[in-house]
Amino acid sequence: MQLGIVGLGRMGGNISRRLMRNGHHTVVYDRSEQAVQALVPDGAQGAESLADLVAKLDRPRAVWVMLPAGAPTEDTINELADLLDPDDVIIDGGNTFYKDDARRAKSLLAKQLHYVDVGTSGGVWGLDRGYCMMIGAETATFERLEPLFETLAPGVGTIPRTKGRDAEHTRAEKGYIHAGPAGAGHFVKMIHNGIEYGMMQAFAEGFDILKTKNSVQLPEEQRYDLNVGDIAEVWRRGSVVSSWLLDLTADALVSDPDLNGYSGSVSDSGEGRWTIDAAVEQAVPVPVLASSLFARFRSRQEATYGDKMLSAMRFGFGGHVEVKK
Repeated sequence: MQLGIVGLGRMGGNISRRLMRNGHHTVVYDRSEQAVQALVPDGAQGAESLADLVAKLDRPRAVWVMLPAGAPTEDTINELADLLDPDDVIIDGGNTFYKDDARRAKSLLAKQLHYVDVGTSGGVWGLDRGYCMMIGAETATFERLEPLFETLAPGVGTIPRTKGRDAEHTRAEKGYIHAGPAGAGHFVKMIHNGIEYGMMQAFAEGFDILKTKNSVQLPEEQRYDLNVGDIAEVWRRGSVVSSWLLDLTADALVSDPDLNGYSGSVSDSGEGRWTIDAAVEQAVPVPVLASSLFARFRSRQEATYGDKMLSAMRFGFGGHVEVKK
């Protein structure tokens, strides 16, 4: 299949590469000409503008927008809507607020355009590992684009099947789902990121306790100079807390046990806040998720070892670089 991609940053460029590795064709555009030219040797067709990208796509077109949520995505979608023709599709693969998806889908439908929201997880590792995707769309539009999603997804791989799933492998087992209509994909991804906040905070707080066990505030006989790198490593092997986040933690601790390369000032990109808002709207108590969000606010005032651990994990899966104070 052919796909236009707008935004060639940490994930957009690798989405293009993964598709091309598996026989799809991409037309790519970014404000950075260097980012566009970096993909041309891999087989991408470069575009000089959004209008040029649209002109180089065959109808019915599909354009994947992979830009920061808010004005960059909104402005790009509005411009594309004026360039595209009926039955073309606009895909938002960023971290957009799900209520904005519902609004856009309704607006674009009036122009006979289709809208798809793809909650995309996989970070900078997606090129080789694949991307876990939660997709909101009309059923017919989803099915039309499904070959793209199946290519981008991790596939069944070597993960053992869940007990009771004995029939043919489902989409979910391959790493993508049709979550529902417009907005459903980003809503599921929003909750995913809220849970991610809580899991990361739990690791960060636990390792903070381990690291400070040799504090002079404790009686000498209660002080342990623990090797936190070895602890992360042993927990990776057979422990009930083993996970990709723990793998990333272990990676960070091998080269920088004191995490001096990280500021500990931890950003939040919006999804955690939106998750808490949804919990309030639905009257669902989420004390762990709320506390993890507030901990990120606090980290920007005075960083602890645990905050640096959060920075290390965010860099590990997403390439997020925290600016030192």
